[in-house]
Amino acid sequence: MIHDPASIAGRTLTPRERTAVLVIGAGPAGLAAALEAARQGAGVVLVDENPVPAEVMEEDIPLLFGGRMTGAVRNRAAMLEAFIASDPAIAAAFDAGVDVRLGVAAWGLYINGPGVGWLPGPLAGLSDGARSWMIGCERIIVATGRRDMGLAFPGWERRGVLGMTAALRLAARYGALDARRAVVLGSTAEALDGARRLHALGVGIAAVIETASAPLDDPGTLPLRTGCVVRRAEGDAEGVTALVIARRGEDGRPVPGTDLRIACDTVILGIGAVPMIDLLDAAGCRIAFSAALGGHVPVLDDAQRSSIPAIAVAGDCAGIGAAKSRDVTIAQAEGRRAAAGRAAPDGARAGPGHDIAGYRLDWVRATLLAADDEDTHVCRCEEVTAREILELRPPRYLGWPDRGRNRRDLRSLLGAGPPNPDQVKRLTRAGMGVCQGRRCREQVACLLALSAGCGLGEVPAATHRAPVRPLPLAVAAGAEEAAMAAHWDTWFGMKSQYLPYWEVPAHYTAAGRDAPDQGDGE
Repeated sequence: MIHDPASIAGRTLTPRERTAVLVIGAGPAGLAAALEAARQGAGVVLVDENPVPAEVMEEDIPLLFGGRMTGAVRNRAAMLEAFIASDPAIAAAFDAGVDVRLGVAAWGLYINGPGVGWLPGPLAGLSDGARSWMIGCERIIVATGRRDMGLAFPGWERRGVLGMTAALRLAARYGALDARRAVVLGSTAEALDGARRLHALGVGIAAVIETASAPLDDPGTLPLRTGCVVRRAEGDAEGVTALVIARRGEDGRPVPGTDLRIACDTVILGIGAVPMIDLLDAAGCRIAFSAALGGHVPVLDDAQRSSIPAIAVAGDCAGIGAAKSRDVTIAQAEGRRAAAGRAAPDGARAGPGHDIAGYRLDWVRATLLAADDEDTHVCRCEEVTAREILELRPPRYLGWPDRGRNRRDLRSLLGAGPPNPDQVKRLTRAGMGVCQGRRCREQVACLLALSAGCGLGEVPAATHRAPVRPLPLAVAAGAEEAAMAAHWDTWFGMKSQYLPYWEVPAHYTAAGRDAPDQGDGE
């Protein structure tokens, strides 16, 4: 029997390094987990992708930064200093012997399971932007935090429309938020608390806009306007200059003649903080929708363990609630439980927040009805509108003829059951851009729920796949074994799949595969 050297059967993957515990995320939960694991005597590697390179921030990764960064974000050394100084626990982790690595992103988790059984143990793919590698570990604690839900309205692609989490990251951790006067959309606890913090840091809050008739949380002294809808964001080459709103009528549409122009240079989206579960979902952890915890979250036991025993979860990626957002000790306690493997005592787990399902649907519905421009892109990367998503139109750049509005509903097009965002993604490319759906994922789910007349929780989560962070191919190749990389041409050249490996020319190229006589490739 001839052995095929291009086959990976029987090969082993040797990680470049190993550690007992890998903690992903240096927020309150991740730092508490790392310190607890180190206290128990385990070797700990703590990675955090921050400070994110300015070029990546421009693509709204991992947060919706909205182009509102000052030039300070291009000074890598200053950003590192600011990040370390922003939390004394980072220095404490260094002192405790934790191997702290900042500016290192985790782009994938790999565990033996139904689809693979030959890994030497839990693995994580890491990258510092210049190289990529695998690290082996016994346990992984994911504390990746949260991001913000996008909201499409005319002008939301302008510089100055960003998420509340990104605004606070820039202002509080880096002192690099380029904003003077902001309008906040949404009255969730996270939005209002964030507005207060930004005001304390010198950002003027012109208004807090709520589409419902009453705020979701107590606004205190913040300038609140309820029962309003967003018409558009106006601006120039520098970014946003004003937000136009209107009163919301009983039919959900803007009341004619009530348009109000609010001068501002920044619009902050606070209608929904979203648990950042991309690594967990891609690894195969069980995920479920919880309207009280921010949306799709990992299913955990009382010791913060996921459905994959080697992976524990803590902090906002385990679920978001008003209590946790306001009391950092709740996330820290989750981190310590995740590291120690202890069950939570009675009453120690974070309580639920508000039910976000109806709230998000209401915002998306109101914004669609109020939009001045039907061609506003929900998926900005692939330039897909709400209408094109709901009508399952193929991407415009394919040049398919426009045959008018599709008169069938989603159920007739996609079959029985709730509409699946993955099907919509394949048909329209919504969510397939460089931001990997961070700006449009939740909006697409809301659109599908509204169109199908089902609850938001009935719409499956659009799946995540590794790498969950964009990697240049040259960097991604660094994580491959040399024996695997040597046969890339063979694996990806479709013609060679129908030839035994010994007939594939030594210098095979895709360009020459259809030649009648390839010879030796010379």
